[in-house]
Formats: sequence, structure tokens, C-alpha cells
Amino acid sequence: MTTTTRPTVAPAPAEVPAEHAPVEPAARSALYTGFGPLLRRLHFYAGILVGPFLLISAITGLLYAFTPQYDQIAYHDQLHVDAVASATVPLSQQVTAAQQLVPGGTLVAVHPAATPDATTKVEFSLPELGENQRTVYVDPYTGQIRGVLTTWFGATPITTWLDNMHANLNLGETGSLYSELAASWLWVLVLGGLILWWRHQRGRRTARRLLLAEGAAKGVRRTRSLHAATGVWLAVFLLILSATGLTWSTYAGANFGVLRSALNSDSIPLNTSLDAATPSGEGGHHGGATTGGTISADLDAIAAAAAKANLTGPTTITAGEPGQAWTVEQVDNTWPLHKDKIAVHPHTGQIIDTVAWADQPLLSKLTTIGIQIHMGVLFGLANQIALALIALALIIVIVWGYRMWWRRRPTRQQQRLRLGAAPTRGAWRHVPIAILVIVVLAAAAVGWALPLLGWTLLGFLAIDAVAALNARRRRPTTDPVPHQVRRSS
Repeated sequence: MTTTTRPTVAPAPAEVPAEHAPVEPAARSALYTGFGPLLRRLHFYAGILVGPFLLISAITGLLYAFTPQYDQIAYHDQLHVDAVASATVPLSQQVTAAQQLVPGGTLVAVHPAATPDATTKVEFSLPELGENQRTVYVDPYTGQIRGVLTTWFGATPITTWLDNMHANLNLGETGSLYSELAASWLWVLVLGGLILWWRHQRGRRTARRLLLAEGAAKGVRRTRSLHAATGVWLAVFLLILSATGLTWSTYAGANFGVLRSALNSDSIPLNTSLDAATPSGEGGHHGGATTGGTISADLDAIAAAAAKANLTGPTTITAGEPGQAWTVEQVDNTWPLHKDKIAVHPHTGQIIDTVAWADQPLLSKLTTIGIQIHMGVLFGLANQIALALIALALIIVIVWGYRMWWRRRPTRQQQRLRLGAAPTRGAWRHVPIAILVIVVLAAAAVGWALPLLGWTLLGFLAIDAVAALNARRRRPTTDPVPHQVRRSS
């Protein structure tokens, strides 16, 4: 009997998807040196882990975009008058009528009717409402009450709920961390995706290939092309939304305020001190509304002062602290913006100070304009439709990203996984030390300016380090011996 041994014939290799196919040496050198692999890994982890926050932000932003239309449907009776007349009753009389419905309320602000068919809105604070107000809607032609709502800085209940849902999931200050996290990482994902798509098109780069999902076969490569090309179209808009969202966030917004102050770009404050007022003043005293002892100002004189200062369009009269001037500010948020404001003596109607929108620092004006774009009010309905389309496109891009993650999972019998694997780790070793130091310092600076980005980046690195350590422990210490088949004869 003799025994022979021969290697088993290896089975034919399974078909490997194109994105996992071996790379030629020249291509490998270009692909696996520098920042490409490092950026791919960062884009992967950020997309997977931050994607849910961006998805929620996009969905809630889509719902918020059309709040003016919701208000017109739900609160038409409060916002509009039954009939337009030729003359209005004095503003003080309108406020007096509103005061009778909110006994014990302290006047906060008055929004005179901005259009012929609009009502006058009178806001009162009450201790039990906290930051909210009780807003009374008055017919300016008859002085009759059209309705009462609980509002937040003039926003209706529907708008307030959707605004808070987008900003903090209606969870207050703690919930606002979600939106700041999404805004902090959005620009990183956008810029990283642009760079990766640009590198991917090396040697065949054309505007058509960058902007359109052409030349890609079916499957994950097709999905990647759609994901990337759509991202290129959205890039500028998403960067604007990211920047404007961060300006009023909790932590990054505070740092932005420090930077703006350092650049002497804070908005010019209005001087409300009455020290400069003349004893006699202008406009005289006509007996302001003082019902209930909470309104101690001549609202008719204040309204006349606003008209004299050419404060037209939507305006807000804000009550001042005791011994301080009241303010009147234009609140026309559509383009071109009208944001002039004046400080007025509450009894005489004398204009104490004036701040024109044209005199505001450039950075302050850009911040305001960006916020109006983010809220969908700068260009009216066109702005709303644009935001809705951007939100829908972002939702689709995120879904495509997760689809790629799903389809890149190994499906061979011996390595069947539910989810796709991350790009190969260790790419940072191929980055020159000097450049790597610069990258680390830049990341630290950005992490300081955007704290949630910095902390979550450290979290990503910690997760990756733990995963690497776990994989190293599971790795065999010796190479397995090839399986052989023995046959006796």
C-alpha cells in the first residue's frame, strides 16, 4: 500500500466587485499614499455615525420650510381681518383692547398690522408661561379681538413646535446638541466628499463626469456615482446651511460670537438711555395706554415717531425697561432687508437714537442674511422651495450612502457580514510626518472652534483604536497550514 499526497485543487475564486479588485502597482501607489485613504476612512465613519443626525435635521428642516403656509391655513382668523376699511383706530386703543384679555400680563411687544388685511399682534408675558408669550390679535380697523394664542417671540404654536423640533427635537437645551453636531460635521462631509470624488475621476476628469452620474455600471459603483454627483450639486448650499446653523448653536455659536467681537463686527447696539432726552421732547404726551398699570408709554406718540423716521413695512415696538427708551425696529426679512431701528422716549415720542441697517458691519449683515436664508424667508416662496429641494436631495444622498455601506459587505459563505467594512486603517502612516503634524494641529484648532466636532472626532478615533486592538487579538499568530487531502491506494 502506498500513500500519496497532493494539494487540493483550489476552487475558482469568486467574482470580486470592481471596487475591491486588485489595484495595479502604479495605481496602488497613487491610491494608498497621501490623504486619500485617510480621508476615505474619515468620510466613512462620519457618514455612518453622523448620518442619522443629518437625516433628522433634513426631515425636520423640510417640514419647517413651509411654516408660513401652515400658519395661513391654521390661523387665518387670527392673522387676517374680515374687511379692510379706510381708517384704523389709534394703536393705543388696540393695545388697550388686547390688555383687557390678559389681566396681569406685562406688555412685551406690539406688531402693528403690516399689510391692509393683517391684524395687529400684541404680546404679553405671564409668569406661568416662562419664555412664551400670550399674543392677542386685534382688528386694526375696529379694535375687536380676532383671537388669542400662546406664542414664542411672535411665532405661532405650529411654527414654534416645528422650529423646536428642527433645532432640539423639542427636548430643550440638551436636544440642541443634535443639530449642532449635524451642522458641525456637515461641512466636513461635503468637502471630504468633493475631494474624494475629484480624486476618483483622476485621468478622466471632466465637468460632465463630475456633475453627472455617467459611466458607472450597476450596483455599488452606480450608487456611488449618484451619491457623489448629487453631492457636488448640493455642495455650496449645504456649506451655507452648515455655517449659518453653527452661528446660533450653543458652543460653536459662542465661539463665533467671540471671533466676531474680536473683529469689531458685532451689530451696532441701540442706545436706550434717556439721559440724552430733552425735558420737553417732541410729540407731546397724549395719554398712553396704562390699563392695569403695566403699560406706561404713549404708543401713539411712538408710532408717530416711527413714521417720522420712515420705518415702513413690518415693524416691532418693543417695551423698554423702566427708565429706558422703547425701541421700534423694521423686521422685513425679505430681500432687500429693512432693519433700521430707533429708540424712542416712551412718553414724549422723542427719538433718542437711530441705527441704520446700512451702517451695520459687513460680517454682522452677512450673518443676518445667512440666517434668513436658512429660515427660508429671504426670497419668499422661492427660498422655501429651494430649501425643500435641498432637504429632499440631502435625504436621498444619505440613503444612497447607507446603501453603499450595505452593498459593500462581504457575502462569501466563509465571511458573510451584515454590513460593509470600513476602508483599510493605518492610512495615516503614509502621510509625511511634517504634514501629519500640520493636520493634527489644524484638527485641534477646528475642534476647539467647533467643540462637538472635536469631541466626536476623538470618539471616532477611540472607536477605531478599540476595533483595531480587537482585530489584532483575534488575528492568528501563525499562518494556517494549507489543507491537504490524503488518498490511500
